[in-house]
Amino acid sequence: MTIHKEGRLLLAVMLLVLAAINIGLYFYVGSTTVVKLIGIASAIIFLLVLQFFRNPLIKISVQPNQVIAPADGKVVVIEETTEEEYLKDRRIQISIFMSPVNVHVNRTPVKGVVEFFKYHAGKYLVAWHPKSSTENERTTMVLKTESGVSVLVRQIAGAVARRIKWYVKEGDKLEHGAEFGFIKFGSRVDVFLPVGTNVLVKEGDKTLGGRTVLAEL
Repeated sequence: MTIHKEGRLLLAVMLLVLAAINIGLYFYVGSTTVVKLIGIASAIIFLLVLQFFRNPLIKISVQPNQVIAPADGKVVVIEETTEEEYLKDRRIQISIFMSPVNVHVNRTPVKGVVEFFKYHAGKYLVAWHPKSSTENERTTMVLKTESGVSVLVRQIAGAVARRIKWYVKEGDKLEHGAEFGFIKFGSRVDVFLPVGTNVLVKEGDKTLGGRTVLAEL
């Protein structure tokens, strides 16, 4: 387990500020019950933020035709829909909701070349809102596998998550389960697969990024 790079500066600053507040209170007020409670509350807040930025070391072990979860979370949508932005055809959409307690590293569901990538500024509706996938801040990435199948992955910011990070560009070659981005403080990731794909999860299932097999192409 390591601390993700997106959280290291924030955690360092937060630790210094909380330490300064508590040390200052101790010297100016003394070891009172209120000061002790503030110290306990500070430790709890720091640990909550620390766990959000955890980055577990995982081993990717999948077959080439398997689609793995791009994020930790809960499957909230499995439906056939039309992907309007790039693919322009009917697709099976699998959506994973990431709560603030989940690991927020985003991983590639398949091995392939980044065929398309685009960032969209937008709103911050709650991640489960029907319009969040088209109106919220988001990124769209399309990976083309060695067999020629295009898989679309979309990061969507939510009401709390207001910072999407990505580390890829068009033309990049990505391995199965490679880290391609991070969404701070919860949100949603959508995967669009060809119609006829063998889906292996159901709504309500919990997923582990880079480990849970969502489907087989």
